[in-house]
Amino acid sequence: MEINTYLFLALAVTLLIVVLLIAKLRHIKKQLALIKDAMDDIKCGNLNRRVLAKESDMTKQICYDINEIALCNQTRLIQHRQAEQAYKRLMSSLSHDVKTPLASLVGYLEAIESGIVTGEEKDEYIRVAFDKAQHLKYFVESLFEWVKLDAGEQIFHFEQFDLNELSRNIMTDWILILENSGFQYEIDIPETEYIMQIDPNAYTRILNNLLQNVITHSKGDKVVVSISEDEEQVQITVKDNGKGISSDDLPHIFERMYQCDHSRSGKGNGLGLSIAKELVSVHKGKITAASTPGTGTAFTISLPKAL
Repeated sequence: MEINTYLFLALAVTLLIVVLLIAKLRHIKKQLALIKDAMDDIKCGNLNRRVLAKESDMTKQICYDINEIALCNQTRLIQHRQAEQAYKRLMSSLSHDVKTPLASLVGYLEAIESGIVTGEEKDEYIRVAFDKAQHLKYFVESLFEWVKLDAGEQIFHFEQFDLNELSRNIMTDWILILENSGFQYEIDIPETEYIMQIDPNAYTRILNNLLQNVITHSKGDKVVVSISEDEEQVQITVKDNGKGISSDDLPHIFERMYQCDHSRSGKGNGLGLSIAKELVSVHKGKITAASTPGTGTAFTISLPKAL
């Protein structure tokens, strides 16, 4: 009797296990079917498709991996489309920023060459043609620099430098330019040494671009350059008292080819701030801008003391 009872219990347990296994296999089969449908959907281009899985599902890791692959591909696709749009805008901007001044330059030179203008008027035409050629040269140089940065082909040489001394040397070269441009200036750079790992050419370009941006776009008459530090980083601020930047434009000013003057009638090429941001990033730093229309704009560079 006891043997029969044990046999019955064993049979019951076995049947229960078989039923559970069948149920589990059916669930797995159903889950695999969902996975296959999702993969077919993703393969057809629906990168929004996800596979839902419970914590107890044996296929959960497969589902998580598929979702991660779909998300990564979706991110790459978005980045690719954004890059395509950016390059389309770049080509559109180039057609304006190169073709227009080039056509104007050729027009001035043709007038000089054909003898249409003479005397003082000819001298004025030569001066204007020279200015336009310089502007075009600066634009092409900026464009090539930006392309090298974007492609990761720019070579940097980091060395131990006193940031304050380097900054003072840069500002010394700008004093005459600021005065000739009608700008008052205030330079607040500590006498103490801030020894940091810096690429001097890149850092010089950062400050040059910010100061040139002030002269070209701010419509102010005063610029303040100051440097301060805390335990972890050094902050360089370039501040003007100009017209400021609108809240609509402010989030975009570091984008390549972006110009607050949407008519594109003003000077500048929309590359200076973009290049400055890339060069700051190379130093593992961050650049931000704060502005109040009618009051001025302040650019702040934060560089870590240890790269």
